[in-house]
Amino acid sequence: MAQRVTLRKRTPYNTTSNRRRVVKTPGGKLVYHHIRKLASAPKCGDCGTALPGIPALRPRQYATISKRQKTVNRAYGGSRCGDCTKQRILRAFLVEEAKIVKRVIKTQQQAAKRK
Repeated sequence: MAQRVTLRKRTPYNTTSNRRRVVKTPGGKLVYHHIRKLASAPKCGDCGTALPGIPALRPRQYATISKRQKTVNRAYGGSRCGDCTKQRILRAFLVEEAKIVKRVIKTQQQAAKRK
């Protein structure tokens, strides 16, 4: 007859946060080992790809690691990937350039009206 195994936590329900595995101890007893949930990697806010250089942890574990491990040393470090950052910077530059061109054309038209 198989040995009975008792739960080590209070929750008896078979939920995703209460997964368990039967493990045999060196003393020959069978015990439950509770398995933690798998962590998903942080994603880029624009394109949704996993951010390279940032570990995949459960939310509470980010509090225990240092800031240097949670971010990447660049603008939009821990929230956007490199390609999306490049696009954002380029877009911002082009928008500013367009504003300057618009302003220059306007001043040229005003100068032409005065003549």
